[in-house]
Amino acid sequence: MKETTRPKLIITVSLFLILFCNINFFQHVLEVYPLNIKNSWHILSLGVLFTCVNIILLTLVCFKYTTKPLMIILLITSSIVAYFMDTYHIFIDDTMIDNVVKTDLAEALGLMSFRLVLYFFLLGIIPSILIYKINIIEFPLKKSIITRIILIGLSVVIIISNIFLFGNFYASFFREHKPLRFYTNPAYYLYSSGIYVGNFFKRDSMPFRQIGLDAKISPADPHRELVILVIGETARADHFSLNGYSKKNNPLLEKEDVISFKNTWACGTSTASSVPCMFSFYGHSQNKDNKISTTENVLDILQRAGVNVIWLDNNSNSRGVATRIPHVNYKTPDNNPICDIECRDEGMLVNLQTYINEHPQGDIFIVLHQMGNHGPEYFKRYPPLFEKFTPVCKTNQLEKCTREEINNAYDNAILYTDYFLSKTIALLKKNDAQYETSLFYVSDHGESLGEKGLYLHGLPYMIAPDAQKHVPMIMWFGDGFNNKEEINFNALKNKINNYYSHDNIFHTILGLLEVKTAVYDKTKDIIEHTDND
Repeated sequence: MKETTRPKLIITVSLFLILFCNINFFQHVLEVYPLNIKNSWHILSLGVLFTCVNIILLTLVCFKYTTKPLMIILLITSSIVAYFMDTYHIFIDDTMIDNVVKTDLAEALGLMSFRLVLYFFLLGIIPSILIYKINIIEFPLKKSIITRIILIGLSVVIIISNIFLFGNFYASFFREHKPLRFYTNPAYYLYSSGIYVGNFFKRDSMPFRQIGLDAKISPADPHRELVILVIGETARADHFSLNGYSKKNNPLLEKEDVISFKNTWACGTSTASSVPCMFSFYGHSQNKDNKISTTENVLDILQRAGVNVIWLDNNSNSRGVATRIPHVNYKTPDNNPICDIECRDEGMLVNLQTYINEHPQGDIFIVLHQMGNHGPEYFKRYPPLFEKFTPVCKTNQLEKCTREEINNAYDNAILYTDYFLSKTIALLKKNDAQYETSLFYVSDHGESLGEKGLYLHGLPYMIAPDAQKHVPMIMWFGDGFNNKEEINFNALKNKINNYYSHDNIFHTILGLLEVKTAVYDKTKDIIEHTDND
């Protein structure tokens, strides 16, 4: 069995992490600083600097009984992070960690691949086995303390010397190219983990706030509302033919009198951030604030006003939005009667008429949370009948497919959403005689499909491309609304190019259900109600 000292092991592991788990980081650096004689010294300097950062971190936490366990956990975690960063060009911030924590088994399995297994074994398991078997020579306490001080001190000196020697480069690196450091592994995901844990405990200690306590619907209103809100998953506005996309992937919706808003923007770039935000009073500006998760949302207000509210979910979950209202999971055949390789969104419609019939009093508000275009396995998001655009990418390793194959698989999933929404409209039409019916569709966020080497979603909002933020939003109204002239449809249709965001959804829902409350802001309601003060 080989022997080594703890300082040598710390240096070795730190170098290993920089050399083998930071390929994506250096790729992004090279995009900004193309390789030449001058920049090669800068890039080498970065490697040395971040190696020293790793050395300092490990020296502070690695002691007699913690060295091996912590190093093994770090290597295994960093190997998985390296795979996702190298493959999809994402990075791990606190929002992405929240997504990981809240994902379900089916979503996790959808990300499995042979390449992930290779990363896991070559960068995680094999070096972890070597660390487990190695014998660490223990120094006396005094020598151990002095050695740690020297190791940390030398690392600090090297970091300062690097910054001093290449001052202009580091001024540019830290001021003008801040996002580059987001790709450092493991430094940034460790930092983000600390942020996530801190927010978790902060959120847990905050009091829960009720809002809209004055919410009510006028008893003089003779009309019952039946509103279905469909939350799309990972749909892009520029991939809807309703918005001018070249492929006809909305053939059924184009036959309906729908209003498609072409300039709508998501609150976040992931389900975990966008879904709670779109139902919240606070909106995008406070999306990183714990207020959203510790304050009632619009569904609570509707329920308080006497509306029958239910959430049907064919995605992972409601991200806490439906905690206090009835909700049903359609991810398994237990509730969803339409399942093949996975349970389909249209299964949420099968028993919906029964639910409507069972509520003869009060308005009805139904939320349908789609599986939609959830990646990277877009080819699984639709039944075989909807494979209109070919060839398609039939792997979760998107980097192995052409852009055409990825787009075709993605667009076929949009085609299935078109079918699902048309069936939802058909159900609403059957209830036109008894209700004022309406459909409201909006996606939670968009998706990168290989543009500039980016895949999936979840980048921080300030640097995320429009593809991850620009989302489709559609409205449809039944004859009950059209005949009573309660909505200024001409004005609404003239707004299709206006800027809107998830911030408008809270107030638009309250307006649709004619709920009177002080938290309703008419100026943020997309719809102009002819009889709503």
